[in-house]
Amino acid sequence: MKNNNKKLNWAIIGGGNGGQSMAGHIGIKGFPVKLYDINKETTEAINDKGGIYVDGAVKGFGKVDLASTDISKVLEDSDIVVVVLPSLYHASIARKCAPHLKNGQIILIHPGSTLGALEFKHVLEQEKCSADVVVAEAHTLLYACRATEPGRAYIFGVKNSVMTAALPATENKRVIDNLNIVFPQFKEVKNVIKTSLENTNAMMHPGPSLLNTSKIESQEDWLYYYDGITPSIGAYVEKMDKERVEIGKAFGVKITPIKDQYREMYDAKGETLTELVRTTKAYDGIKGQKTLKTRYILEDIPNSLLPIVSLGKMTGVNVDKMETIVKLAKHMLGDDIQEGRTLENVGIQDLSVDELIEYVETGIKK
Repeated sequence: MKNNNKKLNWAIIGGGNGGQSMAGHIGIKGFPVKLYDINKETTEAINDKGGIYVDGAVKGFGKVDLASTDISKVLEDSDIVVVVLPSLYHASIARKCAPHLKNGQIILIHPGSTLGALEFKHVLEQEKCSADVVVAEAHTLLYACRATEPGRAYIFGVKNSVMTAALPATENKRVIDNLNIVFPQFKEVKNVIKTSLENTNAMMHPGPSLLNTSKIESQEDWLYYYDGITPSIGAYVEKMDKERVEIGKAFGVKITPIKDQYREMYDAKGETLTELVRTTKAYDGIKGQKTLKTRYILEDIPNSLLPIVSLGKMTGVNVDKMETIVKLAKHMLGDDIQEGRTLENVGIQDLSVDELIEYVETGIKK
């Protein structure tokens, strides 16, 4: 794929908030884009409109060449395939994509959560996908957004930068060069271990949710960040975060402490995580949930926090604080917590730390 091709064909997999926002944004920028979703009402509405109306931080009408429930039609002739789905569906969508992928395509898991690119590539191998494709992942979603209805999206904000890496890292430049034709916000980082460990949802969602169970089940209205990140809960998350940073050191990647992320991303002020969160204007009005059965736990435990714990155990880093939250979730919600991403089901259970580093850097698995 040549990065001087100014009309790369894009395929968006997922017609939810992020998928419709991204497809509309690409269309507004004048690039060919198709969209896949399992919901026929969504695809028919987008086709009837001829695209997606976008408002907010991005404004305009983005033409969508095709919205379809047939993934083969959406993947056909696409240069860049962006998977914009909850991480619980990454493995199943990889199986759907496998028979239809073509040589040279770039697949971006957006966002990857933890070990998203490794899982996706492993599933393609299990499905005996013969296409020579590159799988990459972003550490977070580019947008704060919502789809107000099929064919209409509202983008509250677009992040200044999103950490992105390819598997293997030798493909980083090609991936970034192509993504940057439309989105300069995607920035190269060392490898997919870094993008995975920079997944701060694992810090900010599962622990505070479980530790606010009585507030959640009271059915009272409350603000997730302003009310929920109390001094004691904030201090516990800071201890979890120190474990995350130590895992990064063991893999040779520098991880940004969560308090520094708030200072950099949001210009937040304060010494403690609680103080920083309460000066984050972007969180104004974000309400707390009224059930434990939300993605903050059902998705972010098995596919974000649990694999970070697994990486910690691989390196010998003490992960007691994070593992306590995982165990508490399993005790409280039982079978509602899926198995999630383990070293086994992403295909790296037999690798040492050094071998995993070599694999993500070069693609060579010993």
